[in-house]
Amino acid sequence: MRFACNIMEMETSGIRKCFDGAGPGCVNLSIGQPDFDTPKHIKEAAIAAILAGQTGYTPNLGTPDLRAAICEKFRRENGLEFCPDQIMVTSGASEALFLAIRALAGPGEQILLPDPGFLSYGALTRAVGAEPVGVPLGDELRMDPEAVAERIGDRTRAVIVNSPANPTGAVQTEGELKALAEICQDKGIALISDEVYEHFIYEGKHFSPARFGDSVITINAVSKTYAMTGWRLGYLAAPSEALEAMLKVHQYVQACASSISQAAALAALNGPQECVGAMKEAFRRRRDFLVGELSSLTDLVVPQGAFYLFPRVGDGDAVAASLVRAGVIAVPGSAFGERGRPYLRLSYAVSDENLKEALRRIRSVLAG
Repeated sequence: MRFACNIMEMETSGIRKCFDGAGPGCVNLSIGQPDFDTPKHIKEAAIAAILAGQTGYTPNLGTPDLRAAICEKFRRENGLEFCPDQIMVTSGASEALFLAIRALAGPGEQILLPDPGFLSYGALTRAVGAEPVGVPLGDELRMDPEAVAERIGDRTRAVIVNSPANPTGAVQTEGELKALAEICQDKGIALISDEVYEHFIYEGKHFSPARFGDSVITINAVSKTYAMTGWRLGYLAAPSEALEAMLKVHQYVQACASSISQAAALAALNGPQECVGAMKEAFRRRRDFLVGELSSLTDLVVPQGAFYLFPRVGDGDAVAASLVRAGVIAVPGSAFGERGRPYLRLSYAVSDENLKEALRRIRSVLAG
């Protein structure tokens, strides 16, 4: 058999390699998954949906009730006004990202993305035959609008911004997001805003760039916010013409998101939110613990959000290999782009006990 050249050139996810390679006794800090159970009221809503026979296809865009709840969420939390026809429910934020990239770019065209940045951005861009163009991050590991503007050319079709960011934990400022939205609108290209970590910000405030421009595709999910990674339920909001283009792809590759997961997501958005605050405080405590213990051993920028620490360790590949031998699984920064090579990503979405044991082993490696 022969396979598409752009697919053959793709690398297997560096995160999955680390996650799947975790052996017995290892402390796994490689995966971005909350170590909390999905809240009870959300699980009960899913069970009720099953018992009520809500197990068939839903409309391609998602159930009307869920899309209305997403509109209300955007209005309440982000100051954004959408109608349900501008909302699409997807099988996780991953599908939403693919749909946006597939609708916007093709062979010979370019997508600008942060480097280092979430590894799916480059892989999905290559999967559709387009070219990812890395934008180097500033000293505080944020995307600089001027650096973006310098790299926009005739072949550029979109810019991806992620705040709070994976793998860095950086949070873009309001001014930076406003500038990015305005640059993209002026250039006639799209801004894809990945906001899946918006509820986990410890310093600063979250701003949705769709407040500042009309050419923004906003992507989010219930995965991180409500500890629902396995439910595979994401969503996006976009201008009508962009949503129509993405729907053409979605209806053939996915048809609709899981009906059961949609019922669960509706309960998540409309139900009590104390669970989100409790997780946030747990992540904040773990972040402060890690930063306090590692700041004297590594060069690091204190993450303002998400649940990752991204210390500069010299040779991230070599340090990650040494950590494996010490019984800790971490992701080398090179998995997130060439400019991530000096770094290491540590996820603190693990129990306090595991984090303390991992730190003991990490210190033994970093201290030499």
